[in-house]
Order: sequence, then structure tokens, then C-alpha cells
Amino acid sequence: MSVQVAVDKLKAKFGETVLAVSEFRGETTVVVKKEEIVAVCTFLKLELGFNFLTDLCSIDYLGQAPRFMMVYQLYNIGTHRRLRIKAAVEESDARIDTVSGVWATANWLERECYDLMGIVFNNHPDPRRILMPDDWVGHPLRKDYPVQGPDREPYQGRLQ
Repeated sequence: MSVQVAVDKLKAKFGETVLAVSEFRGETTVVVKKEEIVAVCTFLKLELGFNFLTDLCSIDYLGQAPRFMMVYQLYNIGTHRRLRIKAAVEESDARIDTVSGVWATANWLERECYDLMGIVFNNHPDPRRILMPDDWVGHPLRKDYPVQGPDREPYQGRLQ
């Protein structure tokens, strides 16, 4: 099955949940409503064969609304096809449902995303930090995070 056929089936099943579809340099991206991310991902895995979540991350569009975009990179092992799913997340409600029930690998990827970007995954089975110490303040990959780290003076250049 081609990616376009999969996208057509996704649009037929979810209609208004699919907000946009784009193709660039052979890569297809589908933007969906965050409220339906689990249903969309379950359908993609069980009905359309996208059985491998290769990566999950978020993008910080500081100064724009919505501020964050969740990105799910999917792969169909049987057909060797790839599909990217995106869901916008507002800064004021930086939460989205976990897909760790769909793909087990999402467990650690979502923990990393929370740790570094501060997006909370509803119903996550283990919502602890994974990279930063438990007492770390903030989320270091956000664009508004101080480059020098918390409670430090900005770098003044090489000392002589």
C-alpha cells in the first residue's frame, strides 16, 4: 500500500481530525488534532501497518501559537513506507495523550520529550525524568531556556 492510499484511508476514517496533509521531497506529513492522537496512531498501526515508531519529538515555535508541535515518525516494516504525524500543542496546555499503549517504544521517547521540552503525556505509565536529575529546574531544549543554564552568569568569553 502506498503512503497516499494510507493517507486517503486516514482521511476517510477521521475526516475533520486530519487538519493538513503535505508532501515534500518524497516525505508525507499529516497534521491531526491532538485530542485524537491515540485513535489515529492505533488506526495507523492496526489497520494500515505502521508498526514501528522510529522517533517521537517536539518542536518549539517560540513566539508562535501554538508553541509546540509533536512529531511522530512512523515506519511500515512490511512495505518499507514512512509517514510523519504531527499534532499541535498549546503552551498554556502543554499536554497530549500518551501513545505508549500503541507502541511500547513511545514510553522512553515521551519521557525524553517531557524532560527536555516540558510536554506532559496524559496517562503515561512512568512519567519520571529520564535524562536530567530529578531536582533539575526547567526543560533545556525549550528556546526560552537560558543557554548557560539556570542560575548562572552568561558566558563572557575566554578568560586570559
